[in-house]
Amino acid sequence: MRLDKFLCTALGITRKEAGKILKEKRVEVNGEIVKNGALKITDGCDVEFDGNSLHMTGPKYFMLNKPQGYVCSHVDDFNPTVFVLLDEVSPEKLHVAGRLDADTTGLVLLTDDGQWSHRITSPRHVCEKVYYVETADPIPASAINEFAEGVQLRGEKELTRPAKLEILEECAALITISEGKYHQVKRMFAAIGNKVVALHREQVGAVVLDENLEPGEYRPLTEEEIASF
Repeated sequence: MRLDKFLCTALGITRKEAGKILKEKRVEVNGEIVKNGALKITDGCDVEFDGNSLHMTGPKYFMLNKPQGYVCSHVDDFNPTVFVLLDEVSPEKLHVAGRLDADTTGLVLLTDDGQWSHRITSPRHVCEKVYYVETADPIPASAINEFAEGVQLRGEKELTRPAKLEILEECAALITISEGKYHQVKRMFAAIGNKVVALHREQVGAVVLDENLEPGEYRPLTEEEIASF
């Protein structure tokens, strides 16, 4: 994480205020005065402000607008991971609460709080997810009832849980599901003879993707968003 961002988070100040105290030579990193806000801070750094040590405390919660082509794992041999988009201390300690495929875009939640993410991803907890989907062929009106009754996925013994389908255009819809089977949305449309050509997650539970976040950008969750799970 950049030093100026670290100061903003640790002290609850603006980037402008962080720049001011750096210029005033009030910040030391590992015993040396630092004025460069772009300096990268790691877990091993000792940061002091006016002689007082600063620490990042408490669990972390973020929302990210995932771009296409990024994977939700820490290591991948072929694609960049979402964690390279984070300007945070020790991003390797974070994990994704509900992964998206490399070609799926939209809302990704990241945290270092295992119990919190479990409430999102565990099949025992019903957490709805809303996706915007575009298909290769027109979506028949009959799909609304088919999805509401549950779809038989190839290789699965049981039907999917009831899903809500809202057809927006001939080849575009919103789908709300409450489980997270492998490639579920794509397989649901495949089960009715259609193919998903674009998939974007807009909402997880009560948390809606911030429309101000461009692809690749992220922000901390609000207290209300965190408490919604």
